Amino acid sequence: MPTPSPRAAAAHLLDQILGEHRQMSELLATGALDRLQAPDRARAQRLATQTLKGMERADTLLAKHLRKPPPLPVMNILRLGTTELCHGGDAHGVVNECVGLIAGNARFARLKGLVNAVLRKVAADGPAEWANLPVPHLSDWLRGPLTEAYDATAVAGFEAAHFAGAPLDLTPKGDANALAQAVGGTALPTGSVRLQDAGQISALPGYEAGDWWVQDAAAAIPARVLAALPGEAVLDMCAAPGGKTLQLAATGADVTALDISDARMARVRENLARTGLNAGLVTGDALTHEGSYDAILLDAPCSATGTIRRHPDLPYARDGSEIGDLIALQAAMLDRALGLLKPGGRLLYCTCSLLPDEGECQIDEALVRHSSLSVDRAALNLPGIDPAWITEEGGLRLRPDYWGDLGGMDGFYIALLRT
Repeated sequence: MPTPSPRAAAAHLLDQILGEHRQMSELLATGALDRLQAPDRARAQRLATQTLKGMERADTLLAKHLRKPPPLPVMNILRLGTTELCHGGDAHGVVNECVGLIAGNARFARLKGLVNAVLRKVAADGPAEWANLPVPHLSDWLRGPLTEAYDATAVAGFEAAHFAGAPLDLTPKGDANALAQAVGGTALPTGSVRLQDAGQISALPGYEAGDWWVQDAAAAIPARVLAALPGEAVLDMCAAPGGKTLQLAATGADVTALDISDARMARVRENLARTGLNAGLVTGDALTHEGSYDAILLDAPCSATGTIRRHPDLPYARDGSEIGDLIALQAAMLDRALGLLKPGGRLLYCTCSLLPDEGECQIDEALVRHSSLSVDRAALNLPGIDPAWITEEGGLRLRPDYWGDLGGMDGFYIALLRT
């Protein structure tokens, strides 16, 4: 079987995400792009991601030339071609290959003429129109709850940040300014290093030496708030993919990394080896885990709605139906974590969600269930943290529209609890 082109692979990703509601991360982990060489894998993923981010714009342009939407695989190739054309792709090459992809599909070969005609029209007028179209909206299942929780300006800011996408952030093992100089990046106020155009990650200075790891700047804040001390017994309760485990291990704490997935734990193991850091790895269920710890970091399973700027497939792979079960699981994990703390211990609860039910509301309800529990507001007094981000109950609400002039950040909720 011949190796697919990056465009063909990108079209396959779109078919799986939009047709089968699978997540990009799942597809990549199960080998969807393994037959491609590294540069082609990166291009296929970039094409699919770019198409998902701008799909509303692509559909608007295509609607002018379609009497009705064609079957999904054909529509996805039209979306892919439209997006690439409107981002400066060579019209001849883009149109010809998209037509060829349909011509090679026995089910839809009869529609190659349609694809050819439509994309040629898009090539003529699409690029000029693209930039004047509105910023794509979030899916209805997510936009509704966000509109209830935030004002219209904030939601519009989220959508603009999602459409803009995300630069690459690195967490340094040492000095952020030195790493920024070495990789040609910018040291952020909270201690991360940001690159606007990173290229091949493994080719960056310090990768082989383990001087840093990839981690969004917002995701690096919870471990800094927990502020583990050398020698403390610390549990990273849902550890994979391991960025926070690495941060905790770098403090000199005695870290236990716990995750239910052995496959995901393999990545934690690889990152520890590359960075030369140490942690005990345990594959198991957080709800039945036993132990006694000075501090626990619980990055609880959640809707991940704060990560859409990096994962534009999420609104299409999910429909929100799982959120109720996730909220119940978060509460159970939070209660279990409190039971694993030594007297006077501290628990850092966080989720990469924009939904208050997975953040602020969880802490409000935990304070009712546990009368001895308190929220440590002072722990949020860190470099780069705007006091306006601190919420009524004493947590930290991070949003994609924050740091807009720097490239934004993931949405996160963070709270430090003391027993």
